[in-house]
Amino acid sequence: MKTGSEHDLANVRLPKQAPDKAERLRLFGSVDPIQGDKPVLKEEMQDLQNSKNDFLFELQQVGIDNLKYPIDVISAKNPEKLSSIGNFRLTTSLVRESKGINMSRLTEQLQHSRSEGLSDRIPDLLKLTQRLAEQMNQQKAELKVSYPWFYDRAAPITGLSGLNHSLASVTVIWESDKSPIIMAGLNIQITTLCPCSKEISEYSAHNQRGMLRIQVQGNQGELLPSYWKEELLNVAESNASSCFHPVLKRPDEKRVTELAHENPRFVEDIVRLVAADLYGKH
Repeated sequence: MKTGSEHDLANVRLPKQAPDKAERLRLFGSVDPIQGDKPVLKEEMQDLQNSKNDFLFELQQVGIDNLKYPIDVISAKNPEKLSSIGNFRLTTSLVRESKGINMSRLTEQLQHSRSEGLSDRIPDLLKLTQRLAEQMNQQKAELKVSYPWFYDRAAPITGLSGLNHSLASVTVIWESDKSPIIMAGLNIQITTLCPCSKEISEYSAHNQRGMLRIQVQGNQGELLPSYWKEELLNVAESNASSCFHPVLKRPDEKRVTELAHENPRFVEDIVRLVAADLYGKH
């Protein structure tokens, strides 16, 4: 077996009379467990984290961040259901009289929701957020998750398809006796063709990739539409010079090039056009 860094490889061979695994571990520093006198049963252990006292301040958010976990992405586009990886942030409030929260209960509830078929549908995420607060006996909880959303994209002329993806995100804020707050976002890659370049050039115009980031918030007491991802994607791409295609043949390249020249856009133009569409859906 070879081991070491890329520039420092060493050939390693065990001697014929090598010690057994336990002895090898002791050779490299392992020691036997100590015989302690503290309790091993949960009901006999002291729970410092749940101590009650006057701890000076209540805390707005306590929890875990950057937690990777599977999540089903539901879409009106193909594939209609696809397992993706969510990057979760799970927090709750903490009252002044409590020392801390049990962090493992956050992942416990996430796993419980996954066993029930956790998806990116707003009702699923709202239910999980409410559970976080209730399991921690707190008044408020917040969930944030971002994840790649993959969807089929057909070429404009040949119809050959491949998968595009956008980064989706959802934030849910649940508070006792208040309407939940739901926010969602989508990062969409687009193409922009420069109007100024087209105006001053004899032959063509330069174009470039852009990343359009849209964030929306639902009306108070209302959930976002079931297919909010598709609506935001359409708003973004219908106002760009051109959208992205994973597969393009020559007839497709001709159409995409001509479409961009028919729709030159400054980034400022796109922001205003997208805003107009979003306000029209309000």
